[in-house]
Amino acid sequence: MRKLNCFGLACPGPVLKCKEVIESENPERLEVLVDNVAAKENVSRFLKSRSYSVEIKEGKEGFTLVAKLSHGTMPSGEIKDNDLSHYSCEITPPIQDKQLVFITSDVIGHGNNILGKKLMLNFIKTLPEMGKSLWRIILLNGGVKLATKDGEILEALKALEKSGVSILVCGTCLDFFKLLDKKKIGETTNMLDVVTSLQMASKVIKI
Repeated sequence: MRKLNCFGLACPGPVLKCKEVIESENPERLEVLVDNVAAKENVSRFLKSRSYSVEIKEGKEGFTLVAKLSHGTMPSGEIKDNDLSHYSCEITPPIQDKQLVFITSDVIGHGNNILGKKLMLNFIKTLPEMGKSLWRIILLNGGVKLATKDGEILEALKALEKSGVSILVCGTCLDFFKLLDKKKIGETTNMLDVVTSLQMASKVIKI
């Protein structure tokens, strides 16, 4: 059993440390210690993408992830299109016609927040007009609030996700705003995920 203590590591440190150990040692079993929910979700998703089954145990100081390498078949959390290169730092050529929407606030523009929220609602509700070229939405900084509040924006995001659009929500940002337990849509993600997504996208639209 290879043990890895990731206590105190800032995002995306725990994922990078797991990546290094797996690529250099390829252990059959791996025990990873993390001290926050965001790291637990990120590491668990990464391990599953590398064909490990994962058991999570919660303790007083954090979480213990016990991973076992699966041979021959993928685990239940199979690799999907939006997971293929999440954790690679290598330069990846853009996927043809894969457009990424990068949202860093819960309002659009400056001047009046009431108007800004109306504009954001209209923007999210209009995104389906992009058709199949809309690949992924990343919510960062204040943008993560859109994934936590009931209302028309959340319903519009749910409809997009149901149609096949990937939605990634920054775990560090959720933690900063004390919203980790209030996320209602999307996958909790990290900065390595964000950077790789920017590399893979054929076009990035920043709001």
